[in-house]
Amino acid sequence: MTLKEVKPGETVSVAKIDGGGAIKRRIMDMGITKGVEIFVRKVAPLGDPVEITVRGYELSVRKADAELIEVVE
Repeated sequence: MTLKEVKPGETVSVAKIDGGGAIKRRIMDMGITKGVEIFVRKVAPLGDPVEITVRGYELSVRKADAELIEVVE
């Protein structure tokens, strides 16, 4: 399952970050790394962006980036 598929109000853990190069680096620089818990706060009406809470701060992630983040419940 990817972060894009998670419903608002659910908490998940990051299993893997797909992609490579600059995209993966940018996601990791935001604090999204393997094993970290993510709480999905809101999803915009058209699905872009996804508002999450990670490591105690709020973050908005594009739908394209959320598809690269594999999660487990």
